Amino acid sequence: MMLLLLLLQFSICCLMPGNCELVTSFENTCPQFFFRETPPDDAIKPANPAQICQRFKNQYRFATLYDRDNRIPIYSAYVYQPGSGKRPNSWMVEPQLMGSTYQNEMTTEWILLNEIGVDQGLLQESQAVLQDYKNLVNFNRGHLNPNSHQPDSDYKAATFTLTNIVPQFMNLNGGKWNNYEQEIMLSRTEECATTYVVVGVVPGNNYIAEGRVNKPSYIWSAACCEIDNNHRKSWAVIAPNDQNVVQLLNLGELEEKLAELYRKEEILLFHSDCPRL
Repeated sequence: MMLLLLLLQFSICCLMPGNCELVTSFENTCPQFFFRETPPDDAIKPANPAQICQRFKNQYRFATLYDRDNRIPIYSAYVYQPGSGKRPNSWMVEPQLMGSTYQNEMTTEWILLNEIGVDQGLLQESQAVLQDYKNLVNFNRGHLNPNSHQPDSDYKAATFTLTNIVPQFMNLNGGKWNNYEQEIMLSRTEECATTYVVVGVVPGNNYIAEGRVNKPSYIWSAACCEIDNNHRKSWAVIAPNDQNVVQLLNLGELEEKLAELYRKEEILLFHSDCPRL
């Protein structure tokens, strides 16, 4: 009887938006997207988080730590594998943010609302939706994990989930940040056998969509490159989300900057085997 009561309590909890994690830990479900299978430490974890192993066509594509209250990702982690292919044009959402009874694979709003019969209010309460990004001024949808860093059409399509998107300053998104994603990353990874990337944000004090979706104050990216079994290197950038400016840092400098912005003693984005200088 006690077991049944606990199961009932858990089920009710998971059906309430904000109370049920999609995975209990990245390490146990999709560790392959993190250097040494080690996610960033909990210092940047929001008060109401969801850990998403981003699944598309029955395969994990990358990992996202999602802030349910602010309806934005705090970071997305992936392996840098740039490949050719067309830019996708279909946006998706994460059904399990509405509760564990829903499918564990991303899909479109249209399918959820029209084929599955999901209540629109429940969907909107659980996460950002396309309507939130309509009629923005000076901002647009900014990917944390960009489709250009992924190897094929399925991996690229998986980045087009709104759980991987933040409101980004338009001039930055199409300017210096785009240059970092396309040019600097390509040149920096020339000698890398495997490059692990974590791209994240610092939540800000402003919002879009009548207070529904947080507008980050900073966007940052960190990379840990394995050259061979005995040699590694790292680098990082940070950008204020209201200017077309990107600052190139070493990993240690970014971690110190984030600790200052988050008001924490220490923030570690990668396993200690990744060099900080």
